[in-house]
Amino acid sequence: MIEISNLHKKFGENNVLNGVNLKIEKGETIAIIGKSGCGKSVLIKHIVGLLYPDAGWVKVEGQIVSDLNTKNLYELRKKFGFLFQGAALFDSMTVEENVSLSLVESENDYKKSEIQKVVAEKLALVDLPDIQNLKPSELSGGMKKRVGLARALVTNPEYILYDEPTTGLDPIMSDSIDNLIKELGHKLNVTSIVVTHDMYSVKNVADKVAMMHEGIIHFTGTPKELLDSTDEVILDFIKRTWV
Repeated sequence: MIEISNLHKKFGENNVLNGVNLKIEKGETIAIIGKSGCGKSVLIKHIVGLLYPDAGWVKVEGQIVSDLNTKNLYELRKKFGFLFQGAALFDSMTVEENVSLSLVESENDYKKSEIQKVVAEKLALVDLPDIQNLKPSELSGGMKKRVGLARALVTNPEYILYDEPTTGLDPIMSDSIDNLIKELGHKLNVTSIVVTHDMYSVKNVADKVAMMHEGIIHFTGTPKELLDSTDEVILDFIKRTWV
């Protein structure tokens, strides 16, 4: 479980988080939504210890993230996979080199054959077999996202953070990524945190939705409860994003 309690964060005079409270249950897929600049990315950076709160705390499996020393923080981060918005692949590396990066850089002395086997398994999981020798420049936008996801999966994480996973993709490829998020959640029993403004994705993949507004969690509930809401803040957000 991930627990977030009374989380505050400001940058200069800008109050970004004003007392966020949220629980993310083991194995669920939660979508975090809200207008641009509402603090979604700042929130998930606190979960993995890339930012530290001014007040409040984040607990992952009972450990307060901001209290961990460097060694224990790195151990905790091994439980997380992260799919970046633009996939964040290294252009000079092959697909295999991109996906295997965390294994190559780890303290474990993996054999080349072991790394190749794991990479092939993860690429197969995201429906991209036999592309190990391609470069990112040879991939479509959707393929890059899938390779980024394979890289996030290579350490067998318990939690996957998705940062705008369907941004920049056409509707067909967006549906494909949504289906993949659902499949991986069920197949691997991972906890998935999806930061998005794509209401179609929210409807398709989420067990629960948390909407941020003015630095707090304004709403938590199911996608149906969100779409059935008469709250003016929610209606305005849906009107602006459901296109």
